[in-house]
Amino acid sequence: MSGHSKWSSIKHKKAKTDAARGKIFTKLIRELTVAAREGGGDPESNPRLRLAVQSAKDQNMPNDNIQRAIKKGTGELEGSRFEEFTYEGYGPEGVAMLIDVLTDNKNRTTAEVRHALTKHNGNLGESGCVAWNFETKGVIRVSSEQVDEDTLMEAALDAGADDVTEEDGMFEVYTQPSDLLSVSESLKNANIPYQSAEIEKLPKNLVKVDGDAAKKILKL
Repeated sequence: MSGHSKWSSIKHKKAKTDAARGKIFTKLIRELTVAAREGGGDPESNPRLRLAVQSAKDQNMPNDNIQRAIKKGTGELEGSRFEEFTYEGYGPEGVAMLIDVLTDNKNRTTAEVRHALTKHNGNLGESGCVAWNFETKGVIRVSSEQVDEDTLMEAALDAGADDVTEEDGMFEVYTQPSDLLSVSESLKNANIPYQSAEIEKLPKNLVKVDGDAAKKILKL
């Protein structure tokens, strides 16, 4: 019975890992497709695609999957046409929210986003209602177990990063969006591994929430 229980546990953990990996792959494939559609299928002349390819490789995505996603974007293969949209609104306690989506059906997605917000005591807002409170930055996350702060700081700033911070055992390297790829490549060349490198929208002002309000926001 102990062997059976151990095997069941392994299967359960593997299923959860595979599911999480599948979600990551789905997100990466869509980004590869959209980047190729908008800027062409050559990573050397398309910085956004080059970053998407690098992110996919960092997650050990097979090269065949990467090339297939790119070809869908360039029209060499049939596939759904994904479009990018950003919704603005508010969650519980008036917390401002920017919701970036990739969708092949804008009408359906708008209805689903509005429903999710309303269901959790939020609401969908007009364009521009909260965007002023966010700035777009490149963010590279590096585990503090992989490198010491001085080494990372020197390598990141020499490569053109804006700042480096640490919280809960994780360094965050901030860059201008246009510098994210070059800084991440410089860290890799300096043998500094990173967990992720993405363009993110960061809030300029924070609102403290706790207790039930925090749980509602996390659920949303």
